[in-house]
Amino acid sequence: MKVFLTGATGFVGAHVARHLAEQGAQLRLLVRPTSNLANIEGLGGETVVGDLLQPECLRTAMRGCDAVMHVAADYRLWVRDPKAMYAANVEGTRALLRIAGEEGVPRFVYTSSVATMGFKADGTIVDESTPVSIDAMIGHYKRSKFLAEQTAIEAARAGQQVIILNPTTPIGAQDVKPTPTGRIVVDFLNRKFPAYVDTGLNLVDVSEVARTHCAALEVGRPGERYILGGENLTLKQILDKMSAITGLPSPTMRVPHAVAMTFAFFDETITGHMLGKEPRATVEAVRMGKKKMFASSAKAERELGFRKVPVYEALRTAIDWFQAHGYVAAQ
Repeated sequence: MKVFLTGATGFVGAHVARHLAEQGAQLRLLVRPTSNLANIEGLGGETVVGDLLQPECLRTAMRGCDAVMHVAADYRLWVRDPKAMYAANVEGTRALLRIAGEEGVPRFVYTSSVATMGFKADGTIVDESTPVSIDAMIGHYKRSKFLAEQTAIEAARAGQQVIILNPTTPIGAQDVKPTPTGRIVVDFLNRKFPAYVDTGLNLVDVSEVARTHCAALEVGRPGERYILGGENLTLKQILDKMSAITGLPSPTMRVPHAVAMTFAFFDETITGHMLGKEPRATVEAVRMGKKKMFASSAKAERELGFRKVPVYEALRTAIDWFQAHGYVAAQ
């Protein structure tokens, strides 16, 4: 099987690429001119230099492929100018779908996000059938992923073999950037987590997310969305697990959302807008934190063979990787 893969130099995409390679797939990997290639060293496959913002340049790379796996995304919780995020996440996805259809690529797996689901403040566990609209999307990342997902659904309704995967919060090795979730781990290891807010996430082992991407190529139903999730945990429970792994103290002070919002406002104003740097806290992130992002992966377990595994080992793997690769300052 010949697969055109976007996002291979990123966190989830690198794991997907390795699982595909282990299964004997021929890979064409999209990389940008500025991409850090560390995650695909020794992987083999053909690299194609290009950009989602210029998708027509990728037509030749998709030609003759058996599948497109579109894992790449602009994943940031703060952007000074959101236009580039919508261009990459929405218009880039739309163009890839169009070109794949025109080139007759038989299968298209789109990596969306659990962020597109209809979460509740009371911690209700949601699934793919929970009602949601764009009005529930807080922040540019969520809105852009929601719009991109709608584009994928429309393509499936028009007859393309498009499968949509919605990972929750992946954790594991090779989070080179790191992602916003990886920064939680790095901040904890660097003792920059003096307090916590009452929020919740679903953590999932990135290796299982990648394995299920490969399974979706074979057995996923076109037009369907599949949540790929692990354990539903409060932020405090996540910090306690990391404390148990490392021996570092878990914060005991809970900060009210109103206080966190005030800090985020000033951090975003001063660090983001005045200094032009990414703030540690943003108003949109605090707003998102009012909802517990608890989800069920039962559908993916039934139809894709997804395995819901305890996240402890994935957390340990992430911690070991960050420590081994220089993300943790000497204590």
